[in-house]
Amino acid sequence: MKIVFAGTPEFAAQAMRAIDAAGHQIVLVLTQPDRRSGRGMHVQASPVKTFALEKNIPLLQPASLRRNSADPEKQAEAEAAYQQLSTTDFDVMVVVAYGLILPQDVLDIAESNLRHGCFNIHASILPRWRGAAPIQRSIEHGDSKTGVSIMKMDVGLDTGDTVLVREIAIADNETSASLHDRLAKLGAESIVEALSTLQQGASLIKTPQAAEGIRYAEKILKSEAEIDWQLSATEIDHRIRAFNPFPGATSNLDGIPMKFWNSRVSHSGGYSQTGQIGEVLGFSKEGAFIQCGQGVIEVLEMQKPGGKRMNAVAYLRTHGAPSKALRFHKE
Repeated sequence: MKIVFAGTPEFAAQAMRAIDAAGHQIVLVLTQPDRRSGRGMHVQASPVKTFALEKNIPLLQPASLRRNSADPEKQAEAEAAYQQLSTTDFDVMVVVAYGLILPQDVLDIAESNLRHGCFNIHASILPRWRGAAPIQRSIEHGDSKTGVSIMKMDVGLDTGDTVLVREIAIADNETSASLHDRLAKLGAESIVEALSTLQQGASLIKTPQAAEGIRYAEKILKSEAEIDWQLSATEIDHRIRAFNPFPGATSNLDGIPMKFWNSRVSHSGGYSQTGQIGEVLGFSKEGAFIQCGQGVIEVLEMQKPGGKRMNAVAYLRTHGAPSKALRFHKE
């Protein structure tokens, strides 16, 4: 089939590559404008743009798709994108982590001329975790499972009917980085399955989302990263793993803002409620035990500013432990 693809990050690029490998023809790509990123803040193309250029696929990068924008430049870009979409011969539109809202007039194009419409890969079991950061929020809130939902898009925020849902368990040591990779693979496989169904002339059964259990995954903010050691070990562990790789959970040690990349709740009775909040209580072969408001967490991987990620034991011992009492705290 002929596909219009809209997406931006690696999560989307993996789906795009799978669609291409399955033999579908991607005839037009929409992706976000190039952004500055990395330590040098150089302008970089998105992973989706990179693949589109490799395959010589026509590419659009409007800053908005709203033709009624108050910004004349954005309005002109949106109008140009609308006109190109209107004149492109395609069968179905696929949207994955695009980052721009699709207005009704764009969705109408995908429904016109006997087309199949617009389908989205969303990294949660809808209606739980609609919104921008479903992977991180599922770990932060201690969910035992998640998955991907292939959704027939409407103008609401992840409110469309689902046509295919696949579930996976969230491991006890899961980070957002590892879960992202597993869901990206699952999402790519799922959208190829859905497109295959359409290609064979069968219908995708649309299931309205439940009215109960709706949760919104708000965008992750850097201000959320600082660890509150008054929280329970379980809550802190969830946040450390949820904020890996972005923004990285942080706490201060002797005025140094340290990042925490991996952890687990300690079930060692010898370290149960024996120290001050944030105090380093001792070590295992793999991590450092730190007192929380309730329970003890074992931090496994840390990083100082400008340094590399290190085993927590190795770093804290160079910092004077165990002879020196160490305690983490908020700024």
